[in-house]
Amino acid sequence: MIKLFASDLDGTLLNAFHKVDRTITDAIREVTDAGAHVVLATGRTLLSGSEIGFGDLPVEVCGANGAIIAGRTGVLKTFTVRPELLELLIPAFPGICFECISLDGMFASASAELREAGFAADPPWRRVALRGMRRLQAQSIQFNVPLAQILEHEICKVNCRVADAGLAAELKAFIAEHADLVVNAPFSPVMFEMTDPAVNKGASIAWLARHLGVREDEVAVYGDGGNDIAMLERFEHAYATANGSAAAKRAAGNVIGRCAFHAVPRHMVATVRERHRGSSHTIIE
Repeated sequence: MIKLFASDLDGTLLNAFHKVDRTITDAIREVTDAGAHVVLATGRTLLSGSEIGFGDLPVEVCGANGAIIAGRTGVLKTFTVRPELLELLIPAFPGICFECISLDGMFASASAELREAGFAADPPWRRVALRGMRRLQAQSIQFNVPLAQILEHEICKVNCRVADAGLAAELKAFIAEHADLVVNAPFSPVMFEMTDPAVNKGASIAWLARHLGVREDEVAVYGDGGNDIAMLERFEHAYATANGSAAAKRAAGNVIGRCAFHAVPRHMVATVRERHRGSSHTIIE
């Protein structure tokens, strides 16, 4: 019996336009009305579902790749990076705009122009599709924040995009050399999403499940990309969308339909309805 459904957002729960729509909200309402939990497991920095269109739906959140765990009434737990990581990382790469994320806000180490330049590595269709999202995100970021000021905050996650292949290789080498301080689990190969090594979606969903009194074999998880791998590998009931990466599909072991056709919300609803019919086995093609 599945009591907790945890899903990535982009490429998984959200539609092809990275938006919430009526099919998604109706599905979540049916699942939560049935007594199950729905968790938004995302690399985005979310504290509640209302921030991206879920309104008053009673959902939990594992945001910032699991570094921020929020219940239905507020933040439950955070996992922060160690200050020594920032002291090493930011001065070593002055040509990269690092977005340092905390509960207090988002603090960028460089300019908005340098941040925007990092998106040049994206394919043209993606740059166009996500242009609105980039602009919205930029409105919430403080730019050109000195390192000393960033260190005044408890940073949960560090994001950046690096269009220059050589500079990206240098950053990857830095991360490998400092594996005791940082892990990179990006949803896309052109992005860096850095957290403390102990942080990942799988560990945080397991923590939240224990907090809610749910066993791990009562959890179903859904994902499509690199930052979902630990989550998909950890849980018995794991599903990748057909549009997901090959690595996500291998980690999940089960592949359902595409996000464009609402495969995840439909699978959640079908699972709940099967439970009510007295069956614990559901197959969705």
